[in-house]
Amino acid sequence: MNRRMFFLQAGNAATAAVTIGAVAASDTVRVAILGVRGRGRSIGLTLASLSGVQLAALCDVDDACYALAANAIEATLGRRPPHVKDLRRCLDDRSVDAVVIATPDHWHVPAALLALKAGKDVYVEKPLSHNLREGRMLVEATRKSKRMVQVGMQSRSRPSTQRAVEVARSGKIGRVLMAKAWNVQLRKNIGRKPDSPPPPGVDFDTWTGPALLLPFNENRYHYNWHWHWNYGTGDMGNDGVHQLDIARWALGVEHPQRVTGVGRKLFFDDDQQTPDTMNINFEFQDKMLLFEMRIWNPYGLEGQENGVAIYGTDGVVQIGRWTGPWGYRVYDAKGKLVEDHTQGGDGPDDHHLRNFLNCVRRREQPNASVETGHLSASLCHLGNIVARTGRPVRFDPATETILGDAEAHSLLGRQYRAHWSTPVAEGV
Repeated sequence: MNRRMFFLQAGNAATAAVTIGAVAASDTVRVAILGVRGRGRSIGLTLASLSGVQLAALCDVDDACYALAANAIEATLGRRPPHVKDLRRCLDDRSVDAVVIATPDHWHVPAALLALKAGKDVYVEKPLSHNLREGRMLVEATRKSKRMVQVGMQSRSRPSTQRAVEVARSGKIGRVLMAKAWNVQLRKNIGRKPDSPPPPGVDFDTWTGPALLLPFNENRYHYNWHWHWNYGTGDMGNDGVHQLDIARWALGVEHPQRVTGVGRKLFFDDDQQTPDTMNINFEFQDKMLLFEMRIWNPYGLEGQENGVAIYGTDGVVQIGRWTGPWGYRVYDAKGKLVEDHTQGGDGPDDHHLRNFLNCVRRREQPNASVETGHLSASLCHLGNIVARTGRPVRFDPATETILGDAEAHSLLGRQYRAHWSTPVAEGV
């Protein structure tokens, strides 16, 4: 499909987009958003508020999701981005410079590989991958493609978090030996629901993509897909990856050598498969990272729901949100608060998208590169494997393999069905 045919099929709204693009400045970045229900709609609204950006299309397999996103963006932008239901049409359009991937986890890497092969730069939401092997595929494909890949780990571009990590690594708290990341918040019981036909206007086959084809179930669809292994990575991959990334960043470590701990459903009696409670320990050569998760608490930990503590021989740096905006606190060896940077905030939450757009224009590496996203997502995958098997794992960082446990090793990848999006190791 050539560019002219694409826009003819997209309709009048798409034709308007061509007209606007023709008079745009040379540094205007044309972006298509793949998946616009929640996070994708939010990103679309942010992009609509920025100069030098044109929303070329909103791509979603659910007509209702498109309508909600298009209405919100039209109210801000003054025009309605066209609807594309098949992401391949966005990739075939040569005028599209970049794509935002805000799909369920099981589509992250397949869509990104297709986008790289089509010559697009990619902003992909966290976690980078549904499983560790797919993350490695995308790292290698990105290297071959010479395209930009930014992972939606916004802390990497947040000024206060950047400063906090600098403090932790500056020697101010002595030699850093350990970090703790926690995800302690109240989520809901999703109950139990029977399988049913997909809602009208939903292309459920494409929504499933390369994952195993299961019957449609409302409790495995909008947002609740997070809690099913066929599509999601649990709350460790959903929310915990942000805190794990900050902790790994501050420690200056990459892959662990050993992962131990436990993950179980202790509280929710519902259709969720993934744990609601986790305590996972990551052992590196000379440092440790602890992850704690309880998603049934109406209270947090250390005064915040999700946070990070970096422990040194002479003090502690805590990173998180106490009163709303992100910030950090520094304590000395006696536990005395010596710095408090928790007021004022970082301004508009668009630093990460601005960084990506600048990298698209300047061909620079983004703050959250594909390698960074892969290393942090891998912590989630390994923690989930410990939870699923009930056993510790020994991990070889050089080969990215689990040693001495065939079952655990098999969970580094996944089983696919035959589909046009099924990822292959060659990538591009």
